[in-house]
Amino acid sequence: MTNIAATDPLEPSESLLGPGSAAAVAVTARATPAQWRLLVRKPTFLAGAAIVVFWIVCAIFGHAIAPDNPLAQQLLATNAGPSGAHWFGTDQLGRDMLSRIIVGARDILVITPLATLLGTVAGTALGLAMGYFGGTFDLLAGRLVEAVLALPSVIIAFLFVVAVGASTPTLIVIIGFVFTPLIARTVRAAVLSERHLDYLSAARLLGENPARIMFGEILPNVLPAILVEFTVRLGYAVFTVATLSFLGFGVPPPTPDWGSDIAANYIVLPAGYWWETLFPALAIASLVVAVNLITDSIEQVLSS
Repeated sequence: MTNIAATDPLEPSESLLGPGSAAAVAVTARATPAQWRLLVRKPTFLAGAAIVVFWIVCAIFGHAIAPDNPLAQQLLATNAGPSGAHWFGTDQLGRDMLSRIIVGARDILVITPLATLLGTVAGTALGLAMGYFGGTFDLLAGRLVEAVLALPSVIIAFLFVVAVGASTPTLIVIIGFVFTPLIARTVRAAVLSERHLDYLSAARLLGENPARIMFGEILPNVLPAILVEFTVRLGYAVFTVATLSFLGFGVPPPTPDWGSDIAANYIVLPAGYWWETLFPALAIASLVVAVNLITDSIEQVLSS
């Protein structure tokens, strides 16, 4: 097989994007069935998956399994501490915190995976094109990516929400947009690590068109890197949604929401009503930790 010439579309242009995610480049090989079997036997993966499944069950069946109506106000039981009647206590309006946490899993588990999936699809397409075509396209697209990456993702999401308003579809689109350049950078790095391999030279010699090469030849070989990136961004999406809700730009009240519940109740924390803030924060932390456990397990297995 001949080496790819400097004029080949796969030859990258110099860009300030850098090499991308080192972890992504390390797992660009196809995953084998043996690796997947090893993954499902890892304790960290099983623990993370169990927590995620628990919250998924809460999101789907929350109203059925919640001990109380999460919107019902019990004015004679405001700021009640954890007890047999209210395991996680009540908030300032007497609403059962356990019920609100259970039902509050719904919106965050709808927004975060859909937003991450949208960002992954868009970022993958952009990253494949940047890595494959290189040249002027890579340079111009790289500058746009750098411009988005110059600001923290939460700030960008906040500005968009302020401009267009908060709703579930809006949050999905905005967070997906914010994640697109991050994922594109990683996919581009993964494509560049494949560009000198013989199978791409063979595909070009056979006359395959660029779309076929990108999505039929390159994409299957960088899917493990995309999977790792998806799980990483999923954890960040949980934080982003919770942060926007905390700032008042998430799901509108009185709908149960972990971030907005923290925002509504943290002002009474100095008064000793710790449970009103602690339990929603632990719910967010548990979901983020679970996703990170899954991500680490996938990365370890695919890198082995």
